[in-house]
Amino acid sequence: MATDMPETSKRQAWFCTTGLPSDVVVDVGDVTFHLHKFPLMAKSKKLNEMMAEQETNRTVEATELKESDEEEIQEEKMVETEIEEYCHVTLPDFPGGSETFETAAKFCYAVKIELSAFNVAPLRCAGEVLEMTEEYCEDNLISKTERFLSQTVLRSLRDSIKTLKSCEDLLPLAESLGIVQRCIDSIVSKASSSDPSLFGWPVNEVSNSGAGDVSSRGTSSRRKGAAATRVTGGGDKWFDELVFLSPPLFKRLIVAIKSRDLNPDIIENCLISYAKKHIPGVNRAGRRSSSSSVLPEIEQKELLETIVTNLPEQHGLRSPPAVTVFFGMLRAANILKASDHCRATLEKKIGLQLEQATLDDLLMPSYSYLTETLYDVDCVQRILSHFLHNSLHTSTTDVIQHDNGDADENRERSVTLMLVGKLIDGYLSEIASDTNLKPEKFLELAFALPEPARLYDDGLYRSVDVYLKAHPWIKEADRERICGVMDCRKLTLEACTHAAQNERLPLRAVVQVLFFEQLQLRQAITGTLLSTADIPPSLPDAVQQDDSVVENDVESNVGGTWTAAVRDNQVLRLDMDSMRTRVHYLERECSTMKKALEKIDKVDPPPSPRGWRESLTKKFGCTFKTQVCDSHESTIVEARKGRTHRHLKQN
Repeated sequence: MATDMPETSKRQAWFCTTGLPSDVVVDVGDVTFHLHKFPLMAKSKKLNEMMAEQETNRTVEATELKESDEEEIQEEKMVETEIEEYCHVTLPDFPGGSETFETAAKFCYAVKIELSAFNVAPLRCAGEVLEMTEEYCEDNLISKTERFLSQTVLRSLRDSIKTLKSCEDLLPLAESLGIVQRCIDSIVSKASSSDPSLFGWPVNEVSNSGAGDVSSRGTSSRRKGAAATRVTGGGDKWFDELVFLSPPLFKRLIVAIKSRDLNPDIIENCLISYAKKHIPGVNRAGRRSSSSSVLPEIEQKELLETIVTNLPEQHGLRSPPAVTVFFGMLRAANILKASDHCRATLEKKIGLQLEQATLDDLLMPSYSYLTETLYDVDCVQRILSHFLHNSLHTSTTDVIQHDNGDADENRERSVTLMLVGKLIDGYLSEIASDTNLKPEKFLELAFALPEPARLYDDGLYRSVDVYLKAHPWIKEADRERICGVMDCRKLTLEACTHAAQNERLPLRAVVQVLFFEQLQLRQAITGTLLSTADIPPSLPDAVQQDDSVVENDVESNVGGTWTAAVRDNQVLRLDMDSMRTRVHYLERECSTMKKALEKIDKVDPPPSPRGWRESLTKKFGCTFKTQVCDSHESTIVEARKGRTHRHLKQN
């Protein structure tokens, strides 16, 4: 009868036309449903009882009217009874609202309904309220929704998340029915067995020489059993669905996930995705959320502290996008005035993977009224100290465990240290233009890095030059202290040339630059005069092979800076080899000419200087300029004669 039941919606009234007039009205929310008693009473025990109670009350009222002696009152009551022959039922706070009741009503009329992950929980709660049990009617709404939950929804990770989301407006009924807990258990179970390649950040797949592999291989001994963060394609990132959960349900889910000791990458991905969605400013590259979805600042602060508290301490994601989000959280923590523990945790988290950061990440504005600098230099110093402490601790642990340590891990640590050195030098160049930056603060940050962190000091020289230009009023002693952060022996030729002509540098610094430049030039020239016989034959091949290994490693881990340095080194070596060859050639020529002159001295002098010059021209193929006058020529001849006469006399 009702399989092709047509219905129309007019404002806040819902009608069911089956050819029979409606005899029951049900008010749910702001919608009035005009229905029929029999289909509803056949499926719902609750509606059956409510309508039966109204029928009983109406019968009692009619009996009382008949016994009344007042004719006028009796006539009015009879009219009202005729009008109210239908039942009027009100269902306040119905789970799922009018939309869910409409679906339940269709089910009562035997209309086929489509269950989904979004409506199964509201319909299950509606069946509970309407008491549509299996005992009252076979194959009723409760049993139908329970089968769909267990056989379909709870077997799918995404469907479980969607159903959990639909429970937000059904509390506490959904909680009492166990729907919330079953969805959470299903999500945790499915997440623990999901493919790790489906929850990583969109970064390139790590390889043996990739930059992303530097951090992962360096801690491989501490991360056994944890899947590496790899993404080879778009991936079905189910954790993006979690951002639509309310904060209370999300907190419950995260606590359940952590209790199962799942992969740290799963936990961190969930937390990062949720923070990007609900805390403004965390995702700087993304679009801002609409004003209607932004939480109040107090709730943002509580949510941020909860997210940071549940972040994995040592493990988790290691990629530039993840570090950028951590910096966004740190900015939000400063703005929202989160707890000191929250900010310290983020600083330590960033310090463990500082090599993944960018210069734009480090340029955090200073939100404190206690400091006058434009950027939060103290925060960067604390992050750098965490990085150096972790790097030193890791190096010491590896040496103890592996004797002298693994060569690959040592190389990776060296590359990581130089990446951070380049990053800090760039940061110094940016903050050096701040007129409120004190020399002590500049020196403290510049000296924080160890010497192996810088292959060249060109970055330091650039920051020194910017600082001196922005602070022309500082004392000469402070200028010399500022220049003392750079090592003149580690400046390139371009930097030395610029420094020698830089009027902002103090005289002592310029003299040091010139001195070391001359010293390097002298050492280079001295090196070219060394005999190639003193160098073992295998040394050039070994050096070339080592340079090839370093160049390959540098191209994959450091990038353009080291690649250019290695290529410049190779070009310089070729130039030195060419210079050495030319010097040896000239030495041989000089030796030959010296022997020839000695032979000439032993024989009789030529009849004339012109004949002697012609003989040398024929022998060596060289020409002499005729700039010597005749008087000089005779003097030369007589001098030679005198030298020959003395030689014969001694003999």
